[in-house]
Amino acid sequence: MMFIGIDLAWSPHNRSGGAAIRGDTSGGTLVEHTLLDSDADILAFIDTHASGGPCLVGVDAPLWVPNESGRRPGEAALAASFQRYQAGAHPANRRLLARNGVVRGEALVAALAERGFTHAPMIEAGAAVRQVIEVFPHPAMIAIFDLPRTIKYKVKQGRSRAMLEAEWARYQALLLSLRTADPPLRGHEQFVGQTVAGLRGRALKGYEDQVDALMCAYICLYGHRWGAARCRVFGTMAGGYIFTPVPEVMRGV
Repeated sequence: MMFIGIDLAWSPHNRSGGAAIRGDTSGGTLVEHTLLDSDADILAFIDTHASGGPCLVGVDAPLWVPNESGRRPGEAALAASFQRYQAGAHPANRRLLARNGVVRGEALVAALAERGFTHAPMIEAGAAVRQVIEVFPHPAMIAIFDLPRTIKYKVKQGRSRAMLEAEWARYQALLLSLRTADPPLRGHEQFVGQTVAGLRGRALKGYEDQVDALMCAYICLYGHRWGAARCRVFGTMAGGYIFTPVPEVMRGV
């Protein structure tokens, strides 16, 4: 089965990250990571790896946005549960995301529906499906790596270069630790182990987008392994949702 992660840029003017993992409930292997430009490039990447077989596509971007303003109930619910971990989501609404009335994530879902993908908010453990689902790496990392708060690896005002490099080193070490996780990940060592110190600007952002896509793909693999036993849906299909692994204290809630 294939597990594809897409770190979807909210605007088609920016590049998106893509990653593909081949595996099953016993683990997976990274087979490709790349940067993708247009919507056609994203669909071609998915077509190449999904072919006609079972595949989970995890997208870090809103896939259904019914609200004109404010935020979706799913974002509010996730923020309430993950506030102490500093892992809330950006508000999603049509005023922010729609371009000529079209939300990019919704358009991707429609294109994948033509390829036999269903859009559903929960991953069923062990099920061989063709499914697209909205995911969010930050709370997933809290759960998968048992962290007290999010890793501050993204470029933001007030974060020094030394801090960013230290946080990247920490994040990369955690990603390498997935070799012995449940489910384990292989084939990603060279990619996540590369030196970040020499990356600046567009090059650093491109690496970040691909790593985020890898995390999206692993969330799908993790969901395929554990399903509702270790994962939750915040929000609803009707109002907009986010799927994520959750810490032990939230399981079964």
